[in-house]
Amino acid sequence: MAIDKKTRYGGINISLEAIGAVAGSAAIECYGVVGLASKNSLRENIADLLKEEAFYKGVFPKKDKDDYIVDVYIIVAYGVKITEVVSEVQKKVKYVLEKTFDIKFKAVNVFVQGLKSL
Repeated sequence: MAIDKKTRYGGINISLEAIGAVAGSAAIECYGVVGLASKNSLRENIADLLKEEAFYKGVFPKKDKDDYIVDVYIIVAYGVKITEVVSEVQKKVKYVLEKTFDIKFKAVNVFVQGLKSL
């Protein structure tokens, strides 16, 4: 899936990998986030950390009518308050995506796939 955006200079096609890289980089900078995980890691009972070049596997943008929604799958450090980490990730990812791509995002859903001790 890609996001198509029209500007006065022409059309822009934003790929899933680009959104994933930007959102993943923003999420990983938040305090308490150890890394990003694959969407299927909970089902497979494996919480593997994704490398930077594979962040797009842990970020899933969707288009809902005229709005955009992003799902981010993270692994949180053991001992931190999960609700605070999730709230911070939501705010930061939304801000960075809107600032970078100049597109309004309706929601950023954050799913905690596991805990990891440091």
